[in-house]
Amino acid sequence: MIELEGVPELVDPVMVAAFEGWNDAGDAASTAVAHLDKEWKGEVFAALDAEDYYDFQVNRPTVFLEGGVRKITWPTTRLSVIRVGGDKPRDLVLVRGIEPSMRWRSFCNEILGFAHELGVELVVILGALLGDTPHTRPVPVSGVTSDPDLARTMDLEETKYEGPTGIVGILQEACTHAGVPAVSLWAAVPHYVSQPPNPKATLALLNRLEDLIGLRIPLGDLAEDARAWQVGVDQLAAEDSEVAEYVQSLEEARDTAELPEATGEAIAREFERYLRRRDGGGPPQPGGHATEGGDGAPYLRDSPGDRTRPPKPQTRPDTEPGPGTGTGTDEESSGESESGPSDSSED
Repeated sequence: MIELEGVPELVDPVMVAAFEGWNDAGDAASTAVAHLDKEWKGEVFAALDAEDYYDFQVNRPTVFLEGGVRKITWPTTRLSVIRVGGDKPRDLVLVRGIEPSMRWRSFCNEILGFAHELGVELVVILGALLGDTPHTRPVPVSGVTSDPDLARTMDLEETKYEGPTGIVGILQEACTHAGVPAVSLWAAVPHYVSQPPNPKATLALLNRLEDLIGLRIPLGDLAEDARAWQVGVDQLAAEDSEVAEYVQSLEEARDTAELPEATGEAIAREFERYLRRRDGGGPPQPGGHATEGGDGAPYLRDSPGDRTRPPKPQTRPDTEPGPGTGTGTDEESSGESESGPSDSSED
């Protein structure tokens, strides 16, 4: 039985979730939810029992000192609530944690229990994947759903993915079977600079989230961080002719692939998006809006001594990549980073 004492009745609530691990390349998705929690001062109201879902040899607890007293933080998933005011108020329920090690069905059922008790009208799950996308271009973000009606009404893709999945895919399907509208937003992270953080990908996710839920998201320092990140990667790429050549080939492939999209309808769509986001437009929320830009300490290889061209991921004939691959398109894809099977995704 879920008891939510102290949680007020919410206004048109949307649940936004992200999980560290396999579905979080560059930590882009989990950082996006953390940003929302920080900027809007979310209030934690529940935490899932770590004993039920985590293998502590995989996700180890951490010890820290507070006032001279040693304390332990256990890996878990926490839920917080954000009250967003304005002319059109809409509250958010944030779900932020680590991909569970076990009992995924029970985990999703518990999350859905909170969604039901809080009257959540839409679940948005954020993810990030590795792909053949150049860091110099806008970050591709795919919006996918398993619900054909939702795909039509919200201008989303109906997912056709088949293959290994992570908790993002499992939670989305659980929502679908429970009759809760659910959408997954996937940002494609350049596979040759996969180490976190990737503020440019985080901004792209927040950008798309703004469009989806109709809230103006305050950015804080994210736009500046994103610009600095891109400048840093530019400088590293310029130091290696093979890397620079490879990035140029990705740029040419990306630009060629997008040429058919330059239709009057596509241009009108982008112009409307711009009008909503410029100063004085869009929902009346404080702060800046999600734009593309970049910081961090990016690396172009796993080893500084590796002087070879970055490997180009392979794709299967059906264009749906499995773990460890990426397409750089708006289709779902997967990949692995230094941290192992985390940072890859599907759906």
